[in-house]
Amino acid sequence: MHTVFIADDELIIRQGLQCVIEWNDLGFEIAGEAANGEEALKFILSQQPDVAMLDIRMPGLNGLEVAKRARDKGYQGYIIILSGFSEFRYAQEAIRHGVKYYLTKPIDENELTQAITEIGNALSKKANEKENMEQYRDRTRNIILCDILKGEANISSLNLTELCLDSDAYQVVIYEKYNLDAEEMPYLFSDLLNMTQNDNMYAYETLDLDSNQVLLLKGNAILSQFQNFLERYEREEKPQSNSPLDSLFITYGRTVERVEDISISYGEALRLLRRRFFCEYKQHTIGYLDLPTDETSHVFELNDEVLQNYREKLVGFLQTSMRNHVAETLNELEKNLYRCKEGIPQIKLFLTDLYLSIKEKISHLYHNTDISFPGNADIIKQIDEKYYLYQIVLFFTEQFEMIMLSIGSPSSSGVMEDIIHYIEHNYMDNIKLETIAPLFGYNSSYLGKIFTKKVGIGFNVFVDQIRINHSKDLLTKTELKVYEIAEQVGYRNVDYFHTKFKKYVNLSPAEYRRKMQKN
Repeated sequence: MHTVFIADDELIIRQGLQCVIEWNDLGFEIAGEAANGEEALKFILSQQPDVAMLDIRMPGLNGLEVAKRARDKGYQGYIIILSGFSEFRYAQEAIRHGVKYYLTKPIDENELTQAITEIGNALSKKANEKENMEQYRDRTRNIILCDILKGEANISSLNLTELCLDSDAYQVVIYEKYNLDAEEMPYLFSDLLNMTQNDNMYAYETLDLDSNQVLLLKGNAILSQFQNFLERYEREEKPQSNSPLDSLFITYGRTVERVEDISISYGEALRLLRRRFFCEYKQHTIGYLDLPTDETSHVFELNDEVLQNYREKLVGFLQTSMRNHVAETLNELEKNLYRCKEGIPQIKLFLTDLYLSIKEKISHLYHNTDISFPGNADIIKQIDEKYYLYQIVLFFTEQFEMIMLSIGSPSSSGVMEDIIHYIEHNYMDNIKLETIAPLFGYNSSYLGKIFTKKVGIGFNVFVDQIRINHSKDLLTKTELKVYEIAEQVGYRNVDYFHTKFKKYVNLSPAEYRRKMQKN
């Protein structure tokens, strides 16, 4: 609705003007009224009504004086002068002050209706033009930002201040639904960070680029806020069920200081999104440091020789029911596939061929044993439909457990020894009960109970003790920094490592190192 202000020293006139026409039907509402010039000017300048109806004769300032002073102060609204005088000189002066409408009293209803209708049409036209211009400007700006992200913009020709890109640091974040089967994304990641505007300079830009939801963070303040968010998430290890973060998956590139390098950060975030296949169970964030190196010596190649090597090793371990070696081999394969340059379809095809070749050999070796292998078509379908590598590995471990049970199963105490052996050799990884249990054919809840019963302490406590013991050895025998030792023994957050170390040793890592050096 457009707004109208009425100023007249006679109450009955003001009341009559409010009733003489149907304001709402014409798209207007009465915003206020005044009985003298000073009050009228104050209201106009503070509230900026779309239309100001001013009586030419009022106490203090007359209508023409109010119009002049309002225009001098930048008022852009429409002014209607109401007067009992029809002399031409008043009309002339009104025109000089940008007054287009000059109505004489008593006000004619049709004349007022015509004036307000014309003003309403003009206001609507202006609003549409402004909206169209803003949309055009936003579309143009969005195209420029997308070109910057893709590295296709001519930065030297851009006005970074006008684009709100004149900042000291930048970082690109991409986010999407965590559950790919969900119909829609219920939260915006920017809302979770409580990002705000500061001095008309947006702290972030949101873009839809190649069907991806992209967030461009700008300035050290918001980058620090994002880093704090990541550290808080890592300390919690995984989001609680039904929390906002539980519905999102987030990738992020490095921090850069130049607009020209924003494309580097975006490229890293995009590569990570395309490598979501390699994420761990319940992993919701992944950053540029998790990208594999491009060194040729570290690239893992998929070929028949590699496939045959893994087939022979795994078949041998299955025949001897060596669950620890099966688990370690699958863990090694996971790490190697992460460094593989082939695409996800090729990796899935490699894993399908690997399983089918293992099935073929085991079936040949134990042709008199009833092994409940799924059909080849079902195997191909199951592997192809998995979103993540860990899901395929879990499928492998379930199948391998079925094979070992079919051709001969070890005792539960032997399995526990295998689990302990596995922990002692993989403590530096993100080892958790819910991920280790399927490797040995157990439900995580059940494994937790029997682990505590057999070993005497809980699974997490045992893993912590293994890690702390190895960290004590590194503190004594090496000069590695504390954060480096924390990473080597499996703690992603150095503060969390400090807390655990002090809990078990009653000293901080630095205090323990000094004590051992004195001894």
